[in-house]
Amino acid sequence: MRITDETIEYVAALAKLELSGAEKEKAREDLGNILSYIDTMNEIETDDVEPMSHVFPIKNVFREDIVENGPDRENLLSNAPEQQDGCYVVPQTVE
Repeated sequence: MRITDETIEYVAALAKLELSGAEKEKAREDLGNILSYIDTMNEIETDDVEPMSHVFPIKNVFREDIVENGPDRENLLSNAPEQQDGCYVVPQTVE
């Protein structure tokens, strides 16, 4: 695939970048190298390779979700500058 000026400008616009002439040339070279590497990877024979999500045979270890501290309203409200009916009192933000 040939990378044109329009391609570089399109990708730069997607990334919200303004590139100088030298930066556009460098980007064209870099994109060319990336596409070349992808072509090389596509040549690899993978028919007998089993798909995997991770290279190491690991699995998530889940633990039981146990509540260690319960609601302690009195302690929570002890630092409140102002409270009313067991709740924080805050300045009104919406009229």
